[in-house]
Amino acid sequence: MKKLILVFSFIIAALSSNAQTDARGAAMPPYRILKTDSTWATPANLKHRRTMLIYFSPDCPHCQHLTMDMREKLKQFGDTQIIMITWSNNYDIRAIKNFVRDYNLKKYPNIEIGTEGYSYGVQKYFKIETTPFVAVYDSKGKLTKAFRKQPEVSDLLKAVKVADGKKG
Repeated sequence: MKKLILVFSFIIAALSSNAQTDARGAAMPPYRILKTDSTWATPANLKHRRTMLIYFSPDCPHCQHLTMDMREKLKQFGDTQIIMITWSNNYDIRAIKNFVRDYNLKKYPNIEIGTEGYSYGVQKYFKIETTPFVAVYDSKGKLTKAFRKQPEVSDLLKAVKVADGKKG
């Protein structure tokens, strides 16, 4: 009986620790990404407005699909800052540059894309297991909604409205 209680305790502890980084009001992870223009970006570079953080992989079909769907409705996101973060071997950003080119993302000034390399800081912070992972933050940098699986763009638009203080 004691072993069973111990096992359940570990399960509850594991679930609780996972929920902490998805909890409303959680702070943005302290990331450092190398962008395609060879400059670095951190949360200190963010303007104080709502932000959508997307953890993705350039070769992930779900990430590609989400990017295509979002691109068609980017005007509806208003001035939401979109930070797309991936990982790559030794900060090799060729795949990211190709992704930016293929989806014509350079023309959107509110989108910033980069790699965290092998630090996996964001990946560890959210305990990300699949991509895309999306987190929406309000203008104070507090988490309002997280999506562990590919969301519909309509759900992202609702989350952005909530982060903006409007009802979704």
